Amino acid sequence: MGARGIGLGSAVAMTAYKPKLHETVEDTGTRKVGKVMGFEGPYVQLRPIGGGREWDATEENLKPVTVSDGLSAAVAAANAQSRGEL
Repeated sequence: MGARGIGLGSAVAMTAYKPKLHETVEDTGTRKVGKVMGFEGPYVQLRPIGGGREWDATEENLKPVTVSDGLSAAVAAANAQSRGEL
């Protein structure tokens, strides 16, 4: 008796990541971190953590960020804002 369907010659289905509204994600295409603000057609609208202009990203370029990475992005944005860069 052989093993059935346990990765032996069978394809493993991967589910695509689906971001949620207001979730903090990384856009791997631009290497920027932002909050999900909305969905329009094939695009996800993201806003930088410290505020600013939204940009469009595709779902396949998005990945969730850890709490630590999200906090780091927020601190970097606050520091830039205090320096007058934002």
